[in-house]
Amino acid sequence: MDERKAEVLRALVEEYITTGEPVSSRAVLERSGLPVSSATIRNDLASLEREGYVVQPHTSAGRAPTAKAYRFYVDHCSPARLGPSTRARIQRFFANFHQGLSELLKSTTELLSDITHYPAIVVSPGWAIERIRGVHLVSLGPQVLLAVLVSNRGRVTQELLRLEEDVALTDVADAERALAELFDRGPIREAVGEVDAVCEQLPLPVSTLVREVVDAVGRVEREQRDVFVAGTSQMAKVWEDIAAVRNVLELLEREAAVMSILSRAGSGILIGEELPVDEDVDLAVVSTTYQMGAGEGAVGIIGPMRMDYRRAISAVEEVGDTLEESLGS
Repeated sequence: MDERKAEVLRALVEEYITTGEPVSSRAVLERSGLPVSSATIRNDLASLEREGYVVQPHTSAGRAPTAKAYRFYVDHCSPARLGPSTRARIQRFFANFHQGLSELLKSTTELLSDITHYPAIVVSPGWAIERIRGVHLVSLGPQVLLAVLVSNRGRVTQELLRLEEDVALTDVADAERALAELFDRGPIREAVGEVDAVCEQLPLPVSTLVREVVDAVGRVEREQRDVFVAGTSQMAKVWEDIAAVRNVLELLEREAAVMSILSRAGSGILIGEELPVDEDVDLAVVSTTYQMGAGEGAVGIIGPMRMDYRRAISAVEEVGDTLEESLGS
């Protein structure tokens, strides 16, 4: 795309974000400040429409950006600089917060939503940063074991393991001891990384049990993460369509779907059809990751495709970076 058409598209997207109304060629000309005529702007808009970047809802109306236009815009725009008062507010919040991790992440979600005026999501790092302090294997039958895991933060999980072959009680006891030694080496993520070296020294039936339990721990670590959502009361203000509000609310109620979205987004932006959801939802996500020891969590906001991306990117990055600093990473 040549520079003039890119500037025309930028002006149209930003005007539409501001007003929510189809944008006229005159409004594009005024916002862009390009030294061209209205006729030139109309020609460029017609070209952008043929290329799938804009649509004209009605013959006599202006044009609105498509998801393709928003993607081009976010790929080429620079984040807006947050105001000094907003940045100072974020710094004060983390400097003065002295409660537990769950309370911190919940309050961080509320802070981000309050700053951006969009619903916000924070996902905890999960078990990867914790240590397993207790491993108990209970035989429920020749091929069935119950693995009970206790973390240093008091989390308890139970996993039912169905084995392909009968297992002797002596092998169960040996596997329990090997697992205790393995998890005593460090946080879960580090211990899991050493399972191959440990299993090389064990008899095959015992090493098979150890791997089964470690695989179960990996599933728990991925699945049992806390998801905090704040700002759903903002939704009626940012989505004009009540049906869209209902669809997004239903999406937010499914933690697995939220985790899938933030996992796909990573430190980036997903718009419209790029989101891993089955529904046709007017939705965009801006997110970033943060580190806590060996674990990784996520911070993000959701909104309609007509989102103020430049400010949203800055707010999410600032909150994510400051959260990471406050956690000592």
